[in-house]
Amino acid sequence: DLDLMQLRTILARDMREALATMRAEMGENAVIVGSQKGRDGGVIVRAALDHTEETGQQTFAEANAPAAETDAAAALDAPVSLEEVQRAAMLRRLRGERGSTATAKNFSRPELLSLLRGHRAPESLVSEIAQAAEQGGLTDMTLALASALDRRMKTAPIDFTTQATFLLVGPNGAGKTAVVAKLAAHARLAGRKVKLIATDASGAGAVARLEAFAGHLNAECKVIESAEVLAKLVAGFANENVTAIIDTAGFDPRNGKARAAFGALAKIEGVQTLGIVSATADAEELAEIAGALSSLGAQSLIVTGLDLVRRLGGVAAAATSSLPIAQITRSPYVAAGLETLTPLSLARALIDSNKVDQGSAQ
Repeated sequence: DLDLMQLRTILARDMREALATMRAEMGENAVIVGSQKGRDGGVIVRAALDHTEETGQQTFAEANAPAAETDAAAALDAPVSLEEVQRAAMLRRLRGERGSTATAKNFSRPELLSLLRGHRAPESLVSEIAQAAEQGGLTDMTLALASALDRRMKTAPIDFTTQATFLLVGPNGAGKTAVVAKLAAHARLAGRKVKLIATDASGAGAVARLEAFAGHLNAECKVIESAEVLAKLVAGFANENVTAIIDTAGFDPRNGKARAAFGALAKIEGVQTLGIVSATADAEELAEIAGALSSLGAQSLIVTGLDLVRRLGGVAAAATSSLPIAQITRSPYVAAGLETLTPLSLARALIDSNKVDQGSAQ
């Protein structure tokens, strides 16, 4: 419930300054729900103070961040160079600090292969990542894996401060409608006027959910049943200077007929197509779906449901697909917002996870 949280947008020169401002103005229990680079080279951080204080819930980046915060950018898992991360890690070691909540691991290719297979990552990806990690020459397991992931991963965090029209496409059950609400909340947080559009009037409860979200966010909600009408509506959004978010019916993007039907929506001028996939999907299936969404015209991916998975092979498959990762979600609650994923945060999660039974890997 948006009424239960305090939200704040912080503009700063860098992540260190943003972190200091957040703590000074919101206290030690404030959490980061999103961050992105500003056009002027600074950063834009969204911070929240809500029910997570009682539940102890953390963002994905916080759950996999260093215990020591000698480098604020590394602590928040902002996209930084590996050189900066290594420098911060060296400072922590010199000061006798630990760079992770888990014991540091030396690089071992057999151990990395076992770990990635334990996460059920696709075998082709397992071999490629392990080889790249070994060739990188880094002795720290986390940094070696982060370096290997960095060669394949592309990230494209969403800029909520500018006018945009987002079209959400993806399989049934991927969480598109919930992502609509999270996108809208971030846009409202950035001071944007928001409009929500439903294209699936027959979906069970989909329109009602969207209308409920729109009511909480003080946003307009419309139901559109044809690509032609939607195209005319989208054409006017730029003049209105609004952020519009279009929800669609779920479908398998690998199905040729279904893909053709949704192709007309993805081709509407002025629309930014976001592929929505769930981390709960089989990793091989997820890789195929990401490829199909790319051929459909999707420009980036949002991966949902990280709170529901024990094995992160699907996340690794999505993160290393042909599409950039825009955001991830690790909670069904709108207040938890969208989070960013970096090679470093994914590497930490893969290595430090205590949930995966590596002994089951073949």
